[in-house]
Amino acid sequence: MAVDIVIYHNPACGTSRNTLAMIRNAGIEPHVIEYLKTPPSRALLVQLIDRAGMTPRELLREKGTPFAELGLGDETLTDDALVDAMMAHPILINRPLVVSPLGVQLCRPSEAVLGLLPEPQLGAFAKEDGEAVVDASGQRVA
Repeated sequence: MAVDIVIYHNPACGTSRNTLAMIRNAGIEPHVIEYLKTPPSRALLVQLIDRAGMTPRELLREKGTPFAELGLGDETLTDDALVDAMMAHPILINRPLVVSPLGVQLCRPSEAVLGLLPEPQLGAFAKEDGEAVVDASGQRVA
C-alpha cells in the first residue's frame, strides 16, 4: 500500500535529515518539500499549525533566524503577526514538520516521526551522531 507522507525539510538541518532517513527506513519515499525554497501558502501554514495542535509561537524557530531582530519574543504579538513573520521569513518555521495519514507533527526530536509512520522500520537506524534509535529487528531502542 502506498503511504502519502510529506516532510517540510531543510537539508542543512541534522534533525530534518535524520527524520527523513527514518521515513525512508520504513520503506516510504515521502514528498520532500524544501520549505525554504518553496514555502507553504499562508492558508496551508495555518492549517498545518492547527492540525499539529500547536500555536504559531510553538512552531517559531529562534536559533539561526531573525527571531530576536524582529522582536518575536514579544508575548503581546498576535498569532496572525507570528504567521506573517513566518511567511516573510520561512527560516522562522521550525522543522521538520511531517504530515502523514496519522497526523501532523513537528518532529523534534527526530524519532518523534516514528509515531506518524504507518509502516514499521525495516532495520536498524542510528542518527547522524551515532545515537541508536531502532535496532536490527526494527524495534525502537529505549
